[in-house]
Amino acid sequence: MVVAYVMVKAHTGEADRLKRDIEGIEGVVSAHIVAGDVDLIAKVDVPSPADVKDIAATEIQNLDGVEDTHTYVAMADAEA
Repeated sequence: MVVAYVMVKAHTGEADRLKRDIEGIEGVVSAHIVAGDVDLIAKVDVPSPADVKDIAATEIQNLDGVEDTHTYVAMADAEA
């Protein structure tokens, strides 16, 4: 499995709706509204790096209200 974190910058006032939309995407295990340089962080757990790309670059990036995304793939499981 591949775990990745997608940082989402939202247009003003869109964070709550985007959180719900992102949580509804298959492969997204959680989404949180955060304070800082980004507005949301979504955790993705999928079978392959290609699935991460599909979720981040296709599904999340194309949601109305998303300004920008940055994706970080976890290199190792903390329990390993």
